Amino acid sequence: MKNLDYEKRQLIIRVIAITIVTVYIIRLFALQIMSDDYRKSADSNAFLKKVDYPARGVITDRKGRLMVFNQPAYDLMVVMNEQKDRLDTVSFCKALNITRSFFDKRMADIKDRNKNPGYSRFTEQLFMSQIDAKVFSAFQERLFRFPGFYIQRRSVRQYKYNCGAHVLGDVAEVSPSEIEDDEYYQAGDYIGKLGIERSYEKELRGQKGVQVMLRDAHGRIKGHYQNGKFDQRAEAGKDLQLGIDVELQALGERLMEGKLGAIVAIEPKTGEILCMVSSPTYDPHTMIGKMRGVTQRELSEDPATPLLNRGIMGMYPPGSTFKTGQAVTYFTEGIIDENTLYPCHRGFVHMGLRVGCHSHGSPINLVPSLATSCNGYYCWGLYNMLNNRQKYKTLDEAMNTWRDYMVSMGFGYKLGIDLPGEKRGMIPNAQFYNNAFGKWSGLSVVSIAIGQGEVTLTPLQIANLGATIANRGYYITPHVVKRIKGEPLDKKYKERHYTKGSREAYEFVVKGMRASVLGGTCKHANTTMYEVCGKTGTAQNRGKDHSAFMGFAPMNNPKIAIAVYVENGGFGAVFGVPIGSLMMEQYINGKLSDASEAKATAMQNRHIEYGFRRKMSSADSLRLDSIKRINQQQDEQKKLQQEQEKNLKQQGDRKEKEQGRSKKSDDQPAINVEEEKVSRREQENVVE
Repeated sequence: MKNLDYEKRQLIIRVIAITIVTVYIIRLFALQIMSDDYRKSADSNAFLKKVDYPARGVITDRKGRLMVFNQPAYDLMVVMNEQKDRLDTVSFCKALNITRSFFDKRMADIKDRNKNPGYSRFTEQLFMSQIDAKVFSAFQERLFRFPGFYIQRRSVRQYKYNCGAHVLGDVAEVSPSEIEDDEYYQAGDYIGKLGIERSYEKELRGQKGVQVMLRDAHGRIKGHYQNGKFDQRAEAGKDLQLGIDVELQALGERLMEGKLGAIVAIEPKTGEILCMVSSPTYDPHTMIGKMRGVTQRELSEDPATPLLNRGIMGMYPPGSTFKTGQAVTYFTEGIIDENTLYPCHRGFVHMGLRVGCHSHGSPINLVPSLATSCNGYYCWGLYNMLNNRQKYKTLDEAMNTWRDYMVSMGFGYKLGIDLPGEKRGMIPNAQFYNNAFGKWSGLSVVSIAIGQGEVTLTPLQIANLGATIANRGYYITPHVVKRIKGEPLDKKYKERHYTKGSREAYEFVVKGMRASVLGGTCKHANTTMYEVCGKTGTAQNRGKDHSAFMGFAPMNNPKIAIAVYVENGGFGAVFGVPIGSLMMEQYINGKLSDASEAKATAMQNRHIEYGFRRKMSSADSLRLDSIKRINQQQDEQKKLQQEQEKNLKQQGDRKEKEQGRSKKSDDQPAINVEEEKVSRREQENVVE
């Protein structure tokens, strides 16, 4: 009996032992034989993963002209596990022209996981980025002396033109937070920081490749692991074609020199941005590589805020450009028709309130009110709308109805342009005034009817208003990118957004804007080449008034809608109209006439004095030095040419005198040989 129990216990123990061993064997087999991940992890010190960086997608304008491309750059990478205790630090620092303290700090930063979250001693880490070409050439020859260090070929951005900085944006090294947010990146990688480079980063960056290299016990590369079975090819980024016309963009930046403000132009039928100018601007070439840090610091300290894209971030009172939207609202709601007359005794005057206006005929109806930019007409329109108790039960209902029209026109919210940083502007509703004033009436807010008070729009929203009127009641979400190579454009950039306004209302607004160009406040935009429709804006603020213009052309089948906004530029006709008309001519005709070119030069030289002194950046200094050098060369060439012409004239006069003397007398002897030699020497000196 005892033997039987003993045998049973032995059997149970054997079964348990065999089961445990079997489980361990199966697990070990799965890890070592079936799991490729385990093998690669266990042997990580025998591998070197070399990253192949893809070419970033290039950027062209709407006509296919290259705007942004790539040029080669070289980074120095280090594998910590290979260089430890084997590096001649003195020779290394001398070869790279760096100090020992820089070397020690850089190596410490690489190992610091707070600064370098993706650190591994078995993988390549960035030691120095964008090595100087001369240093790289000399260092490459000595690279074999410094184990653990490798050259990594990358590319940096280069720009064909010195315009469009706010739209294009720039590329710089990733920050630690960006590495944590996206596992695609590691220290030393580049990422789009601003503009299109930022918003289309995933399309532009492409896909990294990797080569898994096998190393021997001494760390020397022996070839591709398993003949490249685990290698991955890099995939280039996608090319972008923008809606931007680079010549129009360049002209806009030229016209805005010495002024603060923005120009935004849109193709109405597609919503494509034709140009987006923000002034002051900067040269995108100065934001490349190691120059970027210095340039960005200088630009961020500039009181004129050149890094601010005023086209989408500037929130301004729209002034009288806003009246076009009011006309559509009042007409569609039945507050007015085309024949409705309102008085204007140099402004809106009612119950002790006065909103001033310039002199014109009174009373006035819809089309002339737009042509003359009558303040009284639109104040009366809003006042009557907000106090119409037959149509609206309460003041709040009337106010919110008005706001609904404004929102449908793209105001008060972001339009959704494919650029980072867009602002929404401000369109008040009843709740806003209830919170702000408690008790209020239609008389309290009539200034919003003329684009003042609490209303603010971005220049993009003003340009989109022009595009909406050009389309007679709808707009397509404005967008900078026209086409992505090998990929469809987001469908939201093709959808039509219809406003609450009627087609008939928009037709009357078009007539009013055309009348403004034919003989109203926009008369200086008139041309015989095509029919222009426009509306000026003079927006009040604490200082001098802002100058604004919104328009489109041609009137039928419009090709361009535009908004111009010049801070402290005074009346809309002073800066807004001439700049807008030159921009439309450039785009529609493809060039400026000689007369218009002269106007453009004059506008370029018209600067506005602002209440701060701008510090000259290194970029501005370089540009100024370049201009001075070119002017000096031209002056020297002109002076040399004048001297040559003078000497040649003297030479000709001398020949005429000699011929005259020979004709006076046949008895006069010929010039002797010595005199001829002297004459030749003089001629040689003249030529020199």
